[in-house]
Amino acid sequence: MKKFFIGFGLVLLLLAIFVLNTFYSTGFFREVLTRIDGQTSSYAIYGAEDLAISREDSFLIISSDDRAARFHGRKRKGALYKLDLTDPKAKPVKLTANLDFTFLPHGISMLKTDSSSYKIWAINHTHEYHSIEVFKLSGDSLFHLETIKDDALISPNDLVAIDENRFYITNDHQYRTGIKRMAEDYLGLALSDVLFYDGDTFTQVADGIAYANGINYHSKMNRLFVASPRGFLVKVFEPDVNSGKLDLIEDIDTGTGVDNIEFDTQGRLWIGSHPNLMHFTSYAMGKADTSPSEVIIIDYQSKSSYSIESVFEDTGENISASTVAIPFNGKVYIGNVMDDKLLVWESN
Repeated sequence: MKKFFIGFGLVLLLLAIFVLNTFYSTGFFREVLTRIDGQTSSYAIYGAEDLAISREDSFLIISSDDRAARFHGRKRKGALYKLDLTDPKAKPVKLTANLDFTFLPHGISMLKTDSSSYKIWAINHTHEYHSIEVFKLSGDSLFHLETIKDDALISPNDLVAIDENRFYITNDHQYRTGIKRMAEDYLGLALSDVLFYDGDTFTQVADGIAYANGINYHSKMNRLFVASPRGFLVKVFEPDVNSGKLDLIEDIDTGTGVDNIEFDTQGRLWIGSHPNLMHFTSYAMGKADTSPSEVIIIDYQSKSSYSIESVFEDTGENISASTVAIPFNGKVYIGNVMDDKLLVWESN
């Protein structure tokens, strides 16, 4: 009987350690305050989860999906919008009004192809399949070029184009449904991956990642950055962009649930983040009205030479569940998962 109680006590101790570690590793005990130095305004757009910018031509592309619709009795809709950044009175222009297929976009990437045109890749989540929808943008006109589907697209989250035909893409889960997918979420299992698309075939080039999320490539540094929010990490890779192979350089511990990654003109990483993942999960399931937000900047120079700064923090009263941040001409455009607005922050 004594051995039974000792064994039972050890099981309870291990369970308590596991629960406490889960809470700690998801930011549950972190105090989040509203810390906004400056003024905010907004554009009325639902679920502006990802953004892409043309600094040369001064516009944003906004990936919008009304994810909150299922909680509020609205019909769910998705779209891409274009926002002129040269005119403060400009309103977002809907680019996808004439699509003849279901379009619920997530991560996007954009590449200029000639003096007047861009190519846009958008991850599309429908009830039946996941795909990448490829478009040509000319002025305010968007033309659908192709749909890319593959069994390797298990749970695609974000992508970054390397050239007109090739891109890297993240799967944030390795399992589509069931208890194994739940285990990835709640146990933080590092099972997700990064794929390389060579214009014809998808190849897994990195795995063992806890919820692979935002991804971006800096050509001058030749570094690929991948966000792992469940690990509070930004993973740094050296890519061979000819073969697509990745060499892991290091993991950067950010202390927050990093999401999409963008660059400023200095090459610094701007990352929309979720400082409390447990709270975010409740929000995403419709069980909480708000979720805290954070924007961090990583000034990455070389291996083990970088700095991290938290520049924006909010309890959820101004923006919930921030996912992406892009600075431009003194303003920062901050997207989110389910809010009904794209936030614009103008710091003092």
